[in-house]
Amino acid sequence: MQKQSDQKGYFLQYLSLAPVLAVIVISIAFSLWAIFNFVFPDLLFHPMPYTNSRKV
Repeated sequence: MQKQSDQKGYFLQYLSLAPVLAVIVISIAFSLWAIFNFVFPDLLFHPMPYTNSRKV
């Protein structure tokens, strides 16, 4: 009977740890995305200038 209560305790520890891990992983992923987007800006929102100037 002791094993079943131990399993419940481990499961509750896992449930309390899962949101913490999720926040950490999402924060790391967002930080990496932001750094990558700072170094290599999105061309949709930051278009490169024309290399050939068109004469009007």
